[in-house]
Amino acid sequence: MANTVHDTVDVKPTYVVANPSSYAYFDELRPTASAFPSDVAALPPGYQVPLPSNPPPAFAAYFDRTNCATYNTWPYGMNERNGYAAKVSEEQLQKQLAARSTTYLLGELDILPLYGFDSSCAAMAQGGTRLARGFAYAKYVGERYGAKHRVVEVPACGHNARCMLTSETSLPLLFPTY
Repeated sequence: MANTVHDTVDVKPTYVVANPSSYAYFDELRPTASAFPSDVAALPPGYQVPLPSNPPPAFAAYFDRTNCATYNTWPYGMNERNGYAAKVSEEQLQKQLAARSTTYLLGELDILPLYGFDSSCAAMAQGGTRLARGFAYAKYVGERYGAKHRVVEVPACGHNARCMLTSETSLPLLFPTY
């Protein structure tokens, strides 16, 4: 969302975001249980909680702002952006994110807190697993900013680069034919 070279190159890049531990939100909203598809593990195994009969909206003001003051600090949110992200206005970041061709590549089994999993309160505000966080963020940018991003779930892959990037699902996205 923050690079400034996208519009200066002759060949327009596409972006493939694969299993990050967290995402940058533009406001105080964070996903509720309603933001996650019903078949996606929003929490690690054994911690699933069914939705109430009157489910909440998909995104709501983060309920634990008092105990998690960093939930909206860069790179989890827009507060205190630094480096190249601070050189672009928040409005421009929103426009760029929504306009750029982006695919979220998510491992179906990326539901365990392994391999550098960010378990900070700011990251946990986005969901209990990398898989859930990816689905929720794609829904968030689609609903709030009109992004037409794709979500591709890679079967039988956890947080494993070799599995994710060499799967039959991923290869055509990474190396499209013309």
